[in-house]
Amino acid sequence: MTTQSQVRKIPAEVTDAFKERYPNAVSVEWRDNLSNFSATFLIDSVKSEAKFSSKGKWQGTDFRISVESIPAEVMDGFKKSKYGDWTIYDVRKMDLPDNVVKYRLQVEKTEINKRVLIFNNNGKLLKNDMTL
Repeated sequence: MTTQSQVRKIPAEVTDAFKERYPNAVSVEWRDNLSNFSATFLIDSVKSEAKFSSKGKWQGTDFRISVESIPAEVMDGFKKSKYGDWTIYDVRKMDLPDNVVKYRLQVEKTEINKRVLIFNNNGKLLKNDMTL
């Protein structure tokens, strides 16, 4: 079931903060997530999503990247993990406040056996969750 989450106007503080951070963004679409606002957009042809508080405070941005763009340290950490023989089917670079960078790898062993793995930029596995 999908619902339309656009129930209130996006505050100017939010749109202004977005424009300041991503002045070259195109194809911007806003979504009201009740606890924050998110914008999906393209920047340099890369599909991305940024989240902001209702006061315009940036909470983080996910950038879709290719498997080939995964840093060597992260790929090494993935290969050494117990999921190293699984197939990576989606990768996101996560830019977070305080210059924190993480990588989200969606991996699968079978059609129903899938995980979301979060690595820091040194290749340490921080979190793994089952996906539905």
